[in-house]
Amino acid sequence: MENTNLNEKSSQSQNAQILAFMQNGGKITSLMALDLFGCMRLSARILDLRNNGYHIYSKTIKDPKSGKRFSQYFMEARNGTF
Repeated sequence: MENTNLNEKSSQSQNAQILAFMQNGGKITSLMALDLFGCMRLSARILDLRNNGYHIYSKTIKDPKSGKRFSQYFMEARNGTF
């Protein structure tokens, strides 16, 4: 049966881009993911990566101006620091 999910290749590409970004020490938010990679569902991409065995951490941040809360995702650096 042929895969009819037209977004699967895009999701896989976004997963790879987001993973590379975080493996290089980057911390990413939903707005950053949209701007950098055209990713509108960062939490879904993070879930994909976690399900593939990657240890991804999240931190809730409160914007000092608006008071809105959002998540920032990151991976632990290889030397044990964040």
